[in-house]
Amino acid sequence: MSDHEVAVIWSAPTVEGDPSDQDLMNWAEQALDHQGVAPCEMAIKIVEPEESRALNLQFRGKDSPTNVLSFPLDGGMPDQSLLLGDLAVCADIVRAEAAQQGKTVAAHFAHMTVHGVMHLMGFDHAEEAEAEEMEQIEIKILHTIGFPDPYEFSDAG
Repeated sequence: MSDHEVAVIWSAPTVEGDPSDQDLMNWAEQALDHQGVAPCEMAIKIVEPEESRALNLQFRGKDSPTNVLSFPLDGGMPDQSLLLGDLAVCADIVRAEAAQQGKTVAAHFAHMTVHGVMHLMGFDHAEEAEAEEMEQIEIKILHTIGFPDPYEFSDAG
């Protein structure tokens, strides 16, 4: 049982094969626990492409939807918990990428959740060395929760 509080909000419709709220919470908590993060609060919002595009345009200047956006916060709470931040995961993009990459929808949602949490913790992949470190940590976390290496995929398209 984790001391983290992870809220999951769906503004996109669910389809068969989508992860449960509990799956998403567990995957985020696994990433946080793996990295030794103190008890914290975060939210995962599952969005439609229109909302993803609007957020991506507003915060990154890119006029297209994307698989996951991370919005880190740096606010301590009076009870010593940490407000880590929020993720916006675009369900349609994640499902489409899973199909293109020959992965299950659950595996790709897990990867995008872990990837987003890594960004909330300050990891980045702008530089090659940072990307390699981030990928190796993601692989370890995903193996811990029962998923294969997310960077080894076949082109199913």
